[in-house]
Amino acid sequence: MGLFERYLTLWVAASIVVGIGLGELFPTVFQTIGNLTAYEINLPVTILIWLMIVPMLMKVDFGALHEVGREWRGISVTLGVNWLIKPFTMAALGWLFIGIVFRPFLPETEIESYIAGLILLGAAPCTAMVFVWSHLTKGDANFTLSQVALNDTIMIFAFAPIVALLLGISAITIPWETLTISVVAFIVIPLIAGQIIRNQVLRSGATALKIFEAKLAPVSMIALLSTLVLLFAFQGKQIIDQPLIIAMLAVPIILQTYFIAALAYGANKILKVEHRIAAPSAMIGASNFFELAVATAIGLFGFSSGAALATVVGVLVEVPVMLSLVAIANRSRHWFPAPQNTPIPKEPK
Repeated sequence: MGLFERYLTLWVAASIVVGIGLGELFPTVFQTIGNLTAYEINLPVTILIWLMIVPMLMKVDFGALHEVGREWRGISVTLGVNWLIKPFTMAALGWLFIGIVFRPFLPETEIESYIAGLILLGAAPCTAMVFVWSHLTKGDANFTLSQVALNDTIMIFAFAPIVALLLGISAITIPWETLTISVVAFIVIPLIAGQIIRNQVLRSGATALKIFEAKLAPVSMIALLSTLVLLFAFQGKQIIDQPLIIAMLAVPIILQTYFIAALAYGANKILKVEHRIAAPSAMIGASNFFELAVATAIGLFGFSSGAALATVVGVLVEVPVMLSLVAIANRSRHWFPAPQNTPIPKEPK
């Protein structure tokens, strides 16, 4: 893991402090930024999101899709968990904890918005960070590439309908036009741009691509942190008034992460899938494409919305929770069939 990935939670915490401070000092400036919109999306944030997401989507190799059939059991678990279970369990946990358990302690006007943010997280399975989690668990690189490529293809078509369905069930009215624009702006355009850049750089070889991706990594980091600073500049007053909001929003997100990881991991074990496939299959569902969730929440509900805050809490808990899952996966490697002619690794002490 690089410096950014390893200390992501600390960077996010620092962004909270900086954003709240700047929001208190320069409220007019941030209000002006918040009003710079076109076609229902905020222009400064859209640019930052592109700078954040495009370097990550450059890693997606759609040429790896032909590998899907070779590990059909692992891919089936990935798709089943990501698209048939995860969005709906996240919505259910949101309704339970935010709509019922914690409702007396939250601002009534933001309840639906918080739930909407959780739904956006649940409907956006991981695209970029899964490469890190797969590497840390010694996952199969080709399988990880193929499942990410397939997942991103499905996301283009499934993200908007699933979000609209769950928001509708929650009685939250979302114009289809706004949601469609968000999908185009935050999935389709960055994906196309990432693939164009990837193919251009690949003409100079795979090594050139790795070097180029390494150079772009700081750009992605700065864009993410800048987006979070803007968001917390708008959320500052609410957080200062009710600091426990973040902790309450974190509860359903953490429970969802462990539940989805256990479900996918267990399903792969039942299907007798090798650990090199089972681990990344579980990680992609447990982790979130939080960049997309944050961007869409801002586009649909605005900077100062509870939905935007809920998606950022997902960023805050991402690394420590996922690292704990990586540790569990590595310690349970012996639960799974060993590769042919390879002895089963012993459990680490």
